[in-house]
Amino acid sequence: MGVAKLLVTSEGAELVRRCRKGDGAAWEEIVQTYSRRIYNLAYRFTSRADSAEDLTQEVFIRVYRSLEQYNPNQGDLQNWLMRLARNLIIDDYRKRQRAPQDEAADDLEEHKYHLRASGATVQREMERRELGVQVQAGIDKLSPDLRTCVILRDIEELSYQEIVDLLKIPEGTVKSRINRGRIELAKILRRMRVVEA
Repeated sequence: MGVAKLLVTSEGAELVRRCRKGDGAAWEEIVQTYSRRIYNLAYRFTSRADSAEDLTQEVFIRVYRSLEQYNPNQGDLQNWLMRLARNLIIDDYRKRQRAPQDEAADDLEEHKYHLRASGATVQREMERRELGVQVQAGIDKLSPDLRTCVILRDIEELSYQEIVDLLKIPEGTVKSRINRGRIELAKILRRMRVVEA
């Protein structure tokens, strides 16, 4: 384990140790550090700000209740926390696929976890925001299996093996779904005139 990795792991272990002793500041630091990333992941799967906020809150409740299970010898806090988050969010996504709700997506940009890029002009910011909304609309049109794999690989940047472990499907299936998902998403975005044909 490299020195930097060891430092990150020991910092996470120290935060968890402080949380277990009732240190509210340590818990607040964990929430502040990881809430935006968890919210963004939840939003990618739900396309709704209120649902993403609810899922983010559920993840932190689960994390808080599971702090005793955190073992720094098995990896750093971020990996452990994001693994819990992905499992809960994907479980929720699968449940919703069995009972779909026909509700319009909220705007991700309006959520409080969004950080505005420094130095961006108003025009560039509006274009970036519109592009983000269009790409999310394209992702929403993918089938659930393709959507899950594309989000985990291209947005969450998980390795193939991590996706295999998370979804419990063969690596060949993961690679196939990612490839098909990317091709399908490109077609959708061309039809929506988001990208040139």
